[in-house]
Amino acid sequence: MTDSPGADVGLLRRSLGVFAYSRRALELVWTTSRSLTLALAVLTVLAGVLPAAIAYVGKLIVDGVVAAINATDPDTRGVFLLILFEAGIVIALAACQRGISASQSLLRALLGQRVNVMILEKALTLQLTHFEDSEFYDKLTQARREASSRPLSLVNRTFGLAQNALSLTSYAILLFAFSPWAVLILIIAGLPSFFAEAKFSGDRFRLFRWRSPDTRMQMYLESVIAREDGVKEVKLFQLGPRLLKRYQDIFHKLFKEDRKLTLQRDGWGFVLGLISTTAFYGAYAWIVFATINREITLGAMTMYLVLFRQGQSAVTAILSAVSGMYEDNLYISNLYEYLEQPVISRSGAAQQGPDPGRGLELDHVSFTYPGSDTKALDDVSLQIRPGESLAVVGENGSGKTTLIKLITRLYEPSSGHVLLDGLDLSEWNIETLRQRVGVIFQDFGRYQFTVGENIGAGDVRHMDKPERWADAAVSGMAAPFINELPGGYETQLGRWFKDGRELSGGQWQKIALSRAFMRSDADILVLDEPTASMDAGSEAAVFEHFRQMSKNKMTILISHRFSTVRAADQIVVIHNGKIRERGNHQSLMADDGHYAHLFKLQARGYQ
Repeated sequence: MTDSPGADVGLLRRSLGVFAYSRRALELVWTTSRSLTLALAVLTVLAGVLPAAIAYVGKLIVDGVVAAINATDPDTRGVFLLILFEAGIVIALAACQRGISASQSLLRALLGQRVNVMILEKALTLQLTHFEDSEFYDKLTQARREASSRPLSLVNRTFGLAQNALSLTSYAILLFAFSPWAVLILIIAGLPSFFAEAKFSGDRFRLFRWRSPDTRMQMYLESVIAREDGVKEVKLFQLGPRLLKRYQDIFHKLFKEDRKLTLQRDGWGFVLGLISTTAFYGAYAWIVFATINREITLGAMTMYLVLFRQGQSAVTAILSAVSGMYEDNLYISNLYEYLEQPVISRSGAAQQGPDPGRGLELDHVSFTYPGSDTKALDDVSLQIRPGESLAVVGENGSGKTTLIKLITRLYEPSSGHVLLDGLDLSEWNIETLRQRVGVIFQDFGRYQFTVGENIGAGDVRHMDKPERWADAAVSGMAAPFINELPGGYETQLGRWFKDGRELSGGQWQKIALSRAFMRSDADILVLDEPTASMDAGSEAAVFEHFRQMSKNKMTILISHRFSTVRAADQIVVIHNGKIRERGNHQSLMADDGHYAHLFKLQARGYQ
């Protein structure tokens, strides 16, 4: 089966179209440091023309030496002046090359930081659903792995292309005096290697994209085997050898493809390189023969041989740069594909709603996760007024945490509306909305920061204020054990850094509870399984304290322990994403439905 001409044209267009990222990469480097980019450009131009000057002065030296040998009264002063002049040009060339290297190193550091910041800034604008999408994680992995180095690589290749083009032009001008055919042979001899390089560059990029899921799995296995949050079960369940074997199997799978591509690339590179070698030695013989026939001088022979050798290197470098630029453009396309990931606009500007007395409402809300056909929440309607408490109960996977993520606007409803103070959440200023909500998720963050920073993370406006830490710690019942720590609120938590202290599960949960109380102006408090690591006595004390501290707020509690939810003003039972029952504890027990059944089952365990 042969490809159609239309397919060839399409491939050519795609190949040329990918170079569109060159301009964006140049703009990125220019805006990162104009002075360094300008210095790199000037030094590149100088480094491009000086080699031809060295070759030409070398010709004059050889011819001067030959003339001095044949003269009866030789004047060697001119030859020595030429030698000094050539030495000066060589020193200038070395200085340019050092300057280029220094500029590239400084730009590499600045640009790497700039691109990483761009990637992280984009991450801050994305929704939670993006991070729960495996295809998105592939994009993120591809962008982070290569994009920080590729823009500078592309710019370096571009400047290198310009430098070698200048060198080749100057070589061609001098070679043209010998023969125009020598210039043509010089250029054509490098083309086969170029086409091979371009072809294998595209193959390597496609391999890079294909292997992203496997690469992420390798990174995940590394973290499971070598991080403290996974090592306990790895040792206890003897998972180490099995996980390590999976890690090695992935490597061997990827290495097999790498080896195949490497052998093909280097094998063809060697074969096609023979063409360049043959062309050089053919030109070598031609120039030597012309010298023997006295068509050119010995100095001219020396210059032309140097020019042809360096010209051949310049052609190879130019074609290699074009091939490399094509490859760099492919990788940079990953960066911009990630940066241009569409994000739903959150342009609401409202600072308050028209009717604060209405509190928080869900009006026929449904939500479906991307790629799923099953609704996580289906036609849910409920209301919580200021000063009221709501408890949400149900089996794992029933949609409880999804409900919380909609209320906090981490998700957008697939249909229906979530309203606060009579105004749809989409119309609220997102920062104002978040400041009104204090949340503890079941999988709350255990930051490798100090105690104070862990608590202060609940309100970035006051994250560095020790007096706010202390007040929040009292409200969250964490103050007693914090005061016993050697560094108090300055104690480093976690084991990643020096002198770090690890807390018990219950202590961490009190830190998280304190974090929620950092937002003293929050009138919506959400607790998603906040006491899962506490004993029954501590849990009862926490909830009694919590009720006292949140009398005038809207509180939402998710818990599997029915002893903690029975005091809520309203209890909602969710099953398969739908509200199955609602009421208070007494009415639900009187109905003798699903809630009563679950309550009795749990109560039986304490009898």
